[in-house]
Amino acid sequence: MTTTSRKYKGLYWLLFFAFTALFLYATVVHPWEYLTMILPFVCTFFVLAMDII
Repeated sequence: MTTTSRKYKGLYWLLFFAFTALFLYATVVHPWEYLTMILPFVCTFFVLAMDII
């Protein structure tokens, strides 16, 4: 018998939207200075929120 565990992904979605907003803000205000530092967090939290890995 398999058991299913409920995964709480709300925190991952919250962090994804927060870093996406930060990414958009950095794009408008400081183009190309901090984008390479923010983009890995956006991609990582999107993958975790979608439960891809």
